[in-house]
Amino acid sequence: MHHAANACVRFSPALLLPLAFVFATGSRAERINHAGRILGPVPVVATPILFNTAAADAVVSALQIMPLDSPWNEDISRLSLLSNSLAIIGQINSDLATSRRTLRAFYEMNFVLVPDAQPTIQIPFFYAPDESDLDGGIFPNGLYPIPSNLPIETWPRDSGTLTLDEWQRDINNTNSDRHSITVQPGTGNFWETWQCKKLSDGSWQAANGAKFSLASNAIRPAGWTSGDAAGLPMFPALVRYDEGMRGQIEHALRIVVAATRANYIYPANHKTGASTNVNQPAMGQRLRLRADYTPPNTWSVTEKAVVAALKKYGALVADNGNFLSISVCPDDRWAANEFTHLSAIAVTDFEIVQTTGPTGGPRSPGAPTVAAGSDRHALPGETITLNGSLTPAGSGATILWRLYSGPAAVAFGNTAQLATTATFSQPGVYTLMLSGNDTVHTSAYDAIVVRVSADPTVNHSGSDAHFQFSSFVGVTYRAEKCSDLTAGWTVLANNVTGTGGVIDVTDPGAWSAGKQFYRVVIP
Repeated sequence: MHHAANACVRFSPALLLPLAFVFATGSRAERINHAGRILGPVPVVATPILFNTAAADAVVSALQIMPLDSPWNEDISRLSLLSNSLAIIGQINSDLATSRRTLRAFYEMNFVLVPDAQPTIQIPFFYAPDESDLDGGIFPNGLYPIPSNLPIETWPRDSGTLTLDEWQRDINNTNSDRHSITVQPGTGNFWETWQCKKLSDGSWQAANGAKFSLASNAIRPAGWTSGDAAGLPMFPALVRYDEGMRGQIEHALRIVVAATRANYIYPANHKTGASTNVNQPAMGQRLRLRADYTPPNTWSVTEKAVVAALKKYGALVADNGNFLSISVCPDDRWAANEFTHLSAIAVTDFEIVQTTGPTGGPRSPGAPTVAAGSDRHALPGETITLNGSLTPAGSGATILWRLYSGPAAVAFGNTAQLATTATFSQPGVYTLMLSGNDTVHTSAYDAIVVRVSADPTVNHSGSDAHFQFSSFVGVTYRAEKCSDLTAGWTVLANNVTGTGGVIDVTDPGAWSAGKQFYRVVIP
């Protein structure tokens, strides 16, 4: 997003002497994710943060998890069905026991967030070191930033009374898959293992290790496994607490089926089994919930979000198991019945779509971009002109202006045109979003902020001038003056924090000093 300073001149009726006023707004750039959600600044991770905390929620909700055009973030709602979609669904259904032919939320994969300076430790890979990312380690050992509070799969939801340390050491010899996920938001890297265990001397071991980047669509070498049998990353696919509470799951899910054929399709890169049955799904196969599936209103916000995600992003076949399941973080903050209604979704409610390849769909050339223009200032009741732009201009993308946030409705001239108008009835801070969608690539987004407030005024008491302007809570202002617009500006007040009320800045003796110009700048 590119914002230039947007200056507008207002002359207050209170000005009885030759004083003038200039108002200038500065720029503010928003980060907007693939789903059109504005992301706040990513909090700095100073110490390891466990997934089941508000601190972790704040970090992951501000991350762009995988690129905008990643297969995990791809809108597949319009993709065509495979010609044998019904046959594959029928095979998935028949491969499962009759009592397990409905969807299950499996509380399994958790994660920890670590700082950039997290020390790395040696971790031997005992099962597939030749298919592991050693990340600076010496074969068969990886060198991973593992913190002391690394959570292991299903903790704390299914670990009973065991402490985290006891669960890390597997004192009951459960010998489950024991996945681990370590995310380093500052570098954008994350590491995943399985059969991960802390030994009696405090060291660690795992069957295999894989390193991924939040900012890359690169997949691992062909044939390499990972924590998933499909060779896929797990972190981008998890149903997390922050998104469940937000009611927006903005990515594909990982789904487990009973059996797969000996094949994999993008973005998977590893296969299991020896079946050549073309009606069994391959690793990486994309399932989509039928568009006409409507959850009852009695379902939880999170369950409805799962349904919406399965329609828009679908689920990738990631592993084999004896039930149909999606992975949910084993967060102890979930309600006991948070996902119970998902068991109403049957295998036969899904369909199989034709997936896109590494250079197809949103990853193909020609993705559109949009620019919404500069941040603005307006008066209550004022109509301003919006001048958006689309690149390439002839892309044929559908344009839409909408109110993203604000205290009241905004009256747009024509929301489907780049150049249109917007009228604001009430004071406040408004964020307007512009999008362009060509149905192939990831939708393009940009936003502007419009601050609507009454005219600033300049009044006097004796020879002093009082420059008064409405402020917005939390916004930092700088008041300046000059006697000639060709001369430099003098700071009257710096780093003034808005309270939501009127800010009064005094300029001693200015009322008798002749013409003065005033402006307030939002840095």
